Amino acid sequence: MPLTFLENINTDTAIGLWKITESPEDLMARLQLKEHELKLLSSLSKEKRNLHWLATRVLLRKMLNTNQYIDCQADENGKPILINHPHHISLSHSYEYAAVMVSKTKKVGIDIEIIKEKIERVKNKFLNNQELSFINPDHQIEQLYVCWCAKEALYKLNGKKETSFKNHIHLEDFVYREKGSLSAKIEKENIAHQFTVNYEKLDNYMLGFVCG
Repeated sequence: MPLTFLENINTDTAIGLWKITESPEDLMARLQLKEHELKLLSSLSKEKRNLHWLATRVLLRKMLNTNQYIDCQADENGKPILINHPHHISLSHSYEYAAVMVSKTKKVGIDIEIIKEKIERVKNKFLNNQELSFINPDHQIEQLYVCWCAKEALYKLNGKKETSFKNHIHLEDFVYREKGSLSAKIEKENIAHQFTVNYEKLDNYMLGFVCG
C-alpha cells in the first residue's frame, strides 16, 4: 500500500493518501477486527467497497502511528469517530485511493473524487446560481470537482445529515488552479461559520480538505 501523499497541515493535523494495491485479505491481516466489524464487512457486497473500508482503516492506523486496536465507529449522523483515541478524523475513498485526515484538536473533513465529465450534468443539484456564475468554462470539469470536494469536506466536518450542499454550504468566488484554496461558509439557522478549504489536483483525482 504505497503512500502517495502525506502533508502536515499544522503541528496537530495531517492528511494522507494511499493507492490501494492489496487484496482484501492483505489489508485484513494488518488490522485487528472485532465481530461487529467483520459483520459489517460481510454486508459490503462489492469487493471495491470492501477494499475501501479496509484501506481507510489501515491508513488511519498509519496516521495514528499505532499497532493497537483502533475503535472507529459511526455516530448518530454516520460520521466516523474514534472511541479509544482523542483525535478527530475524516475518511474518504474513490476508485484506487483512500484518504484520511487526522487532527488532535480540530474537527476535519476530507474528500477525494476521480474526475469525470458526468459531474457537469448534476452541477445544478449542489451549486446555487451565484456559485455557477464563477465557474470558468476553460476548466469547468476540474472547478466543479473542487466545488464538490469542498462541499463534501465541509459536510463531513459539520457532521449533520440535514445539511444541504446547495442551501447551507456556500462557496465564495475563486480562480481555479491545480492547487489552491477557497473561502466557504456553512449557514444554517441564522448561524454562519467561515472556513478555508484547500484543494489539489492529483493525477486524475481532486482532493479537498478543511480543518475547523
